[in-house]
Amino acid sequence: MTSTLTAPAPQGDRAAGSPPRRRTRILALPEARWALAALVLFLLALPLYLLGAPVWLWGPLYAAVYVSGGWEPGWEGLKALKDKTLDVDLLMVVAALGAAAIGQVLDGALLIVIFATSGALEAVATARTADSVRGLLDLAPSTATRLLPDGSEESVPAEQLAVGDVILVRPGERVGADGRVVSGASEVDQATITGEPLPVTKDAGDEVFAGTLNGTGALRVRVERDPSDSVIARIVKMVEEASETKAPTQLFIEKIEQRYSVGMVAATLAVFAVPLLFGDDLQSVLLRAMTFMIVASPCAVVLSTMPPLLSAIANAGRHGVLAKSAVAMERLGQIDTVALDKTGTLTEGTPRVTDIRPLTGSGLSEDALLALAAAAEHPSEHPLARAVVDAAREHQLTLGNVDAFTSVPGHGVTATVEGRTVQVGSPDRLLPPDASRAHAVVQGLEDAGRTAVVVLLDGEPAGVLGISDRLRPDAAATVAALTALTGRAPTLLTGDNERAARHLAAEVGITDVRAGLLPEEKVAAVREWEQEGRKVLVVGDGVNDAPALAAAHTGIAMGKAGSDLALETADAVVVRDELATIPAVVQLSRTARRLVIQNLVIAGAFITVLVAWDLIGTLPLPLGVAGHEGSTVIVGLNGLRLLREAAWTSPGKDTA
Repeated sequence: MTSTLTAPAPQGDRAAGSPPRRRTRILALPEARWALAALVLFLLALPLYLLGAPVWLWGPLYAAVYVSGGWEPGWEGLKALKDKTLDVDLLMVVAALGAAAIGQVLDGALLIVIFATSGALEAVATARTADSVRGLLDLAPSTATRLLPDGSEESVPAEQLAVGDVILVRPGERVGADGRVVSGASEVDQATITGEPLPVTKDAGDEVFAGTLNGTGALRVRVERDPSDSVIARIVKMVEEASETKAPTQLFIEKIEQRYSVGMVAATLAVFAVPLLFGDDLQSVLLRAMTFMIVASPCAVVLSTMPPLLSAIANAGRHGVLAKSAVAMERLGQIDTVALDKTGTLTEGTPRVTDIRPLTGSGLSEDALLALAAAAEHPSEHPLARAVVDAAREHQLTLGNVDAFTSVPGHGVTATVEGRTVQVGSPDRLLPPDASRAHAVVQGLEDAGRTAVVVLLDGEPAGVLGISDRLRPDAAATVAALTALTGRAPTLLTGDNERAARHLAAEVGITDVRAGLLPEEKVAAVREWEQEGRKVLVVGDGVNDAPALAAAHTGIAMGKAGSDLALETADAVVVRDELATIPAVVQLSRTARRLVIQNLVIAGAFITVLVAWDLIGTLPLPLGVAGHEGSTVIVGLNGLRLLREAAWTSPGKDTA
């Protein structure tokens, strides 16, 4: 068969055989339904109210807004009171009802809608994370083929496997349990566990993990761990535990909400009760107390925080970074330590031919060597074979006729190309000991962090191909920028081998390299730093990164090839896989935090002046409302400054 390679047809976003996504429908959550109802009712009432329609038209609609959006936070706040805790949501409901009581129905309804929507978003995020954790279990097969002592086979549920059982893993199947190969040879794709970009050859005595994908050979595996204690099961458990034990994620203002809420309620009661004791009339006392509650309410304080962070989220979104919440955006600016994954994060996650080395005396040019190798590899579905074929496609090479194709797991392929025997595969298996020149080329490529693939023509070494996972173009600049922002160079945490990891780290300027790590070892490194008082940012893309993403102060996932679990566990997602956006969004978060502090000063000044006026003199209610709303508008507009394009800037440049 003679063919000229053309570009492959577009593939779907997810590889065949990947687990189906389990997604909770948003409207299946009661918080989302109530928030949507409150929003719809508010939007129906608003034009009627603004156009001066009769109260009997918009009044019931606003009342329904208060009920649908406020009953749940109000009920939760009342339950919190039983534990002697004053919840800010209850305070907001009381403030909204107080605003309605003095005629500020629109303000109160808007406050209810904002808090109901915030609660719904939090519920959605929690549900989606739970979905992805449950979906991870789909990686492990539901059944396995167990071999019986008499040589027969039986299909059993994977959870019924016991330590000591021997299972048969056929080509293309997922391994049913953690264990050790008894016999057989194959390449196993274990990227879900270790993050290694290339399948690993497994022979007798090698360890395999549940959920990893077998290649073209058949393996007999002795089970060494109970299915409930497999690596994939431990990943699920670690993500759940990290999510539950992670320190409460609160916005800056929420850290003082208890004291402020208690103080405001106590002060309002005092403003109401003390004048009554001295004989003031009920109406004037009630009006003063209501005015006090309005001007002292934390609406402007809450809005001091949200507009800058929401504006930062919107700006980051325009540049390809999805921050999942205001809390996530705020936490990004607090990090002082960065841990980066290798495969799919610093690299593109796809093996590519980087070196074509014909051997002296072979009589082959680079293109001729690549064409022979690609022709032999063309029928194979091995990732290295695809890399070779893709390289030939990029060079627009024409491939010769191929006959008698065979593939041996762990060795490589053999084919007859234009009447000549071509072998492509592992140097350890194909090269004779006396092929010194070929061994020297292989050693040089491997020392440079490449995977070497040898090509034999009619039994004689003809050349060597170097294959590597290509570094992202902006990797080195991103590492330098993160170093400048945090004051220390990032650390490389990877499940890949030590030699490849150190070579890549040297290219981007990383000196602290921790290689060959399983997911629990990545988590241990993150927790070690957290115990030292550091705030760690973890950047990764795979299932094996998810526990570390969950355990870290903040996690960022790479969006294009990221696993469902990593995308849902992370606090932010780099949608277009542009590494340079990571230091930029950290800088943006720090700018937002400075604006939050500015807004708190502004809001505090307004509240102080208005409260003093109301207590010392007589603050007219309309003026108090105007002052309160004015401060809200000012801090809101100040926060919206981060919507400007100029706010997205290189690290170190002040935008505030």
